[in-house]
Amino acid sequence: RIKAAAYERGVRGAKRLPGTVVSVGNITAGGTGKTPMVIWLAGELAGEGEKVGVLTRGYRGSSHNGLPQSDEVAILRSRLGESVPIAVGADRFASGMKLAGSGVDHFVLDDGFQHLQLARDADIVMIDASDPFGGGRCLPAGRLREPVSALDRADLIVITRAERAPAVETRVRRHTGAPIFYAVTELRDVVRLSGANRLAEVAPAEWRALKFFAFCGIGNAAAFFTDLRAWGFNVKETEAYPDHYRYEQMDATELEARCRANEADALICTEKDIFNLREVQFSAAPVFVARISLRVIDAKGFSMALRGVLESKRTGAAM
Repeated sequence: RIKAAAYERGVRGAKRLPGTVVSVGNITAGGTGKTPMVIWLAGELAGEGEKVGVLTRGYRGSSHNGLPQSDEVAILRSRLGESVPIAVGADRFASGMKLAGSGVDHFVLDDGFQHLQLARDADIVMIDASDPFGGGRCLPAGRLREPVSALDRADLIVITRAERAPAVETRVRRHTGAPIFYAVTELRDVVRLSGANRLAEVAPAEWRALKFFAFCGIGNAAAFFTDLRAWGFNVKETEAYPDHYRYEQMDATELEARCRANEADALICTEKDIFNLREVQFSAAPVFVARISLRVIDAKGFSMALRGVLESKRTGAAM
C-alpha cells in the first residue's frame, strides 16, 4: 500500500523543483482523461500568463524528428504548440530543471499520482464515471494501480464523462474530503486522414451523411464509441485494440475489409490513434478522426479550488 511506509519514504526523499508542481493522475490504468486534462490545465495556466511546462514520461516512446515521441506526447505537442514546452523522460526532476533553466516556474506533471520521486504542490486525480474503480481489484486482477483508499492523498478530484455521478461521489467520500469537480468530453472537430498523414477538416454535413466503422487503441474504447453515437455519428460496428496499439499493415487491410462487410462508408478513430498509424496505408476506405476536448463543468470553481490548495501548501511550508 503506497500510503504506508513506502509512500512516506517516497515523500521524504522527493526532489523539489524551483516552482509550482501540479500533478494530474489517476488510480486506475488508462482511460480517465489525463491527457485532455493536462492540455486543458496547461492552456489555462498559460492563458493566465504563467510560464508553464509539461513533464511527462511518455509511453512506448520513439524518436520523431529528433524528439522523444509517443502517441500522448504527440497529442500534447500538437495541441499546445510552442506556447507550452514539453519535457519527456523518466527522470522528471532532471526534465523539470531543464525547463526551469528556460524560465518555466509552473509545472504540470502528467500521470504523476504514483510518481513519488518528485515533490508536488497539488494532486489532481481523474476518475472515469463509466469505470471508476477498475473492477475493485489491483493490477493484474483488475485495473486499479493502487487501492481506492489512496484517494486520501488527492487534493482535487475530477470525475470525467459525467455531469453528475452520486454513486461515485459516495464511494470517493469514504476516502477523501477533497473538492469534487466534473468534466465531459466534447467533439472539437472532425478531420480526414490524407496522404503523408496530413489532416483535412471535414464539415459536419459531410460526416453526418456517412456510416462508420469505428476503431481505436485507447484505455476506454467503449466510452469513445458511446461518445461517437451521442455526437450523432452513424456507427455500424466497432473494434477495440489494446491501449497505445501500434497498427501494422495487416490491421489496416482487415479494418477496410470489415468496413466493407458492415456496409460502412468510412473508418473513424481517435486523435491518439493517428500517431500509431504512421506505418500503414489505407487504400479502400477513407479514415476520419474525431478530435475531442475536455470541458470542466465548473471551470471557475476548479481554478479557485486549485489556487486555494496551492496557497494552503505555501502557507504550511512557510510555518
